[in-house]
Amino acid sequence: MFSGEYRHNMDPKGRVTVPSKFREDLGERFYVCKGLDGCLFVLSQEQWDKLVEKVSAMPLAQGKGIQRYFFSGAAEVEPDKQGRVLIPPNLREHAGLQKDVTLIGAATRAEIWDTERWEAYNNSQTEEDLQEAMNCLSF
Repeated sequence: MFSGEYRHNMDPKGRVTVPSKFREDLGERFYVCKGLDGCLFVLSQEQWDKLVEKVSAMPLAQGKGIQRYFFSGAAEVEPDKQGRVLIPPNLREHAGLQKDVTLIGAATRAEIWDTERWEAYNNSQTEEDLQEAMNCLSF
């Protein structure tokens, strides 16, 4: 399970350090793709395979948009010896990544956010929003 929040600087080449705690769960190779709310999703091979399987099982009329969104710009990445991965330009643009990035744990995946965007997203969440979501869980 992915949890925690880590802030890093993206280097001029577009490399982001993935925390060792996340790398342990992600494995030697993993996937980065467009996420929701203006972030990037970081998925282990196992989670990637589950996503592919679920989306592939959808009727084409309903699944084609999801297929195009998640898979068209996805990148398989492998951390270097310093734990950095290169984020392709199209994904950096999607998430608005400039320099300051925040990596968060989101249960079954990690996410990469532009730090300002992450802070704005957090500030936009109200207690009522969270309570409504918790009600869906019967929690």
